[in-house]
Amino acid sequence: MHSYLVNATIQILPIVQDKHAYEWVDEAITIIEASDLKYEVRPFSTELEGTYEQVVTLFNKVNEHLYSQQCHEWICNLQVQIRCNEDMTGKEKTAKYQ
Repeated sequence: MHSYLVNATIQILPIVQDKHAYEWVDEAITIIEASDLKYEVRPFSTELEGTYEQVVTLFNKVNEHLYSQQCHEWICNLQVQIRCNEDMTGKEKTAKYQ
């Protein structure tokens, strides 16, 4: 895949049995914060910007963490908008509303 920026969102939906869902989400956000990606936490998901490879790697890290910490069950949604020959940014998509 190319090295241009992609715009993405990641959403973690823990199906909780052992602790409050927000605790699992907080752990996922900690992993996102430690990455080199631009991010913004929103009420229903976290917006990301990075290369396709960085976004997919982060997606895998979050899921591996939840698995390694024995989160009982979760849904993880990833949306990625990709442009073939140039960057795709969230600011570009929302600038007229700012």
